[in-house]
Amino acid sequence: MTPHQFRTRVYYEDTDLAGIVYYANYLKFIERARTEWVASLGVDQMALRVALGIVFAVRRVEADFLRPAKFGDDLVVETVLQTLGGARIVLEQVVLRGGERLFTSVVTLVCLGEDGHAARLPADVRARLAGPVH
Repeated sequence: MTPHQFRTRVYYEDTDLAGIVYYANYLKFIERARTEWVASLGVDQMALRVALGIVFAVRRVEADFLRPAKFGDDLVVETVLQTLGGARIVLEQVVLRGGERLFTSVVTLVCLGEDGHAARLPADVRARLAGPVH
């Protein structure tokens, strides 16, 4: 499957005193990339919440910080679907600078209903997230 790509730049606010990206900001970068990935598949998260009371929540993040990104760097976040269950989505997300891996993660999302419990993904949303059938 071709990864979804989200481009971003490291701003001064993203860095620490050494001019490198503060570790927690990688989570912001991958969150933005997930939002854009979902939108690129035609899933409107706000409409899903309003119509069905369903939201996506992060359940687990496994992260490896491999090399530092620095102020002014142009980055690409690649997102690839690994597993799609009834209420669970597992993604691999990688932050790259010029093709060099800086950060890798495996993110587990769950679909929650208004009561805060796991809810099944609607069939049409599941089909969109799964991507085109080959």
